Amino acid sequence: MSAIKKKLKQLALLAIVIATAGVGGYAWSAEAVLEVTSGSQVQKFTRSELLSQPGLRSVDITNDATYHRAMKYQAIPVAALLPQVQKMSSVQFTALDGFVANIPGPLLASNAQAWLAIEPADHQWPAVKPGDPASAGPFYLIWLTPEKAGVSNEQWPYQIAKIAESQPLESRHTQLLPKSPADSAEYRGLKVFVTNCAVCHQINGGGDAAIGPDLNKPYNPTEYFQEAYLRKLVREPASVRSWKQSAMPGFSERILPETDLNDLIAYLKQMAKQR
Repeated sequence: MSAIKKKLKQLALLAIVIATAGVGGYAWSAEAVLEVTSGSQVQKFTRSELLSQPGLRSVDITNDATYHRAMKYQAIPVAALLPQVQKMSSVQFTALDGFVANIPGPLLASNAQAWLAIEPADHQWPAVKPGDPASAGPFYLIWLTPEKAGVSNEQWPYQIAKIAESQPLESRHTQLLPKSPADSAEYRGLKVFVTNCAVCHQINGGGDAAIGPDLNKPYNPTEYFQEAYLRKLVREPASVRSWKQSAMPGFSERILPETDLNDLIAYLKQMAKQR
């Protein structure tokens, strides 16, 4: 083999390695970077820098919302990145796949104890989904005592790329607001939607995420599902419709009490009138 052909073969092999290093949407072996915005200040932290933070601790999670088992992480308190988090009305967590969780600042500062877990470069966490090598890393929002503040499973965003102070979702996207009294089931349902549904869906084109379909355009699910089957879809999506790429999780009564589901359906029914 000539020197030129040998060099071309080496370059081709290198290209394959580079291309496959980003399986799952992120080059796990590369130096991951997290962007944090507070007010007008934008900071970028590498994985190594976060793992060198003085507040880094080894923490145990009894029942991890993503892995559904006990896990141990190297993590820092969210307050170490956002010192004024208790004064922030909302904090936006954007994942690599487009999942966006808007979480109230007071909740992040509460006794539920929000921490940011950092995946070491030389010790990848387990895969999140069967058949997909991607883990919850490189950065993952975890809660030490979520039961103390009613933290939803959708408030455990993983594969985080950006954290940013923001205004509440419904303040930035007013088309989400139901034309109902503030103390109504429809308004309570809006809160349920923002916490559990807006991480993937929009309403009337309003929202930060677009992994799943808009829930009001062109039609609202209350218009094409009988209510009993809509409830089944929320509780156990695969019992109603299932396909290999489906990513919608089920919401048990522990995660989404029946009263919250009632409010969510009331909200969706109202929004069907506000298309």
